Amino acid sequence: MRSVRITLLSRPGCHLCDEARAVIARVAADLGVGWEERDITASEQDMGEYWDKIPVTLVDGVQIDFWRVSESRLRAAVRTTGPTL
Repeated sequence: MRSVRITLLSRPGCHLCDEARAVIARVAADLGVGWEERDITASEQDMGEYWDKIPVTLVDGVQIDFWRVSESRLRAAVRTTGPTL
């Protein structure tokens, strides 16, 4: 079984990102999955796609939330991601 990866897309000085980070860290710890944070200001592509949606939450590369992270939606997305065959 592979590890589900949660990605938080953020930018410096974003207060909503701080809130999202806390939710993601809690859910990742509870469910035993890894997570990472990516600063969109380091990538022109990310800036073009996400600048007005920050913070954005991805599970295995699929966007599940933006602006605010729903803890219940994040938990459900992580739980329903199955193993690769």
